[in-house]
Amino acid sequence: MIRWIIRLLLNGAALLLISYLFESIKIRDYSVAILAAFILGIVNTLVRPILMFITTPLRWLTLGLFWFVVNAMTFALTAYLVKGFEIGSFPTTIAAAALMSLFGWIIEEITSTKKASG
Repeated sequence: MIRWIIRLLLNGAALLLISYLFESIKIRDYSVAILAAFILGIVNTLVRPILMFITTPLRWLTLGLFWFVVNAMTFALTAYLVKGFEIGSFPTTIAAAALMSLFGWIIEEITSTKKASG
């Protein structure tokens, strides 16, 4: 449970960092960032797999590049659901969502409990 809370707080911090890096992405304060991180986690768990399945042909045709669009769609859905979290143009949203995915992966690697083999 503690690890989950730490991940949530780090993901909120990552969202705030993204809002500082991109002018058109605005997050009112840290509490909104934590709520957005929580909602983004739910959207990625429930909606993203459906979008990934539906867009499989497009992802194959674009050699996986449509993955960025799917991430941007989940990011935009989160912004729609959370007051105080606003996004700008779609190209900026694609870049921000890709960066959030990278941050999420780094956070997962840092906080995971996997033992190093060797």
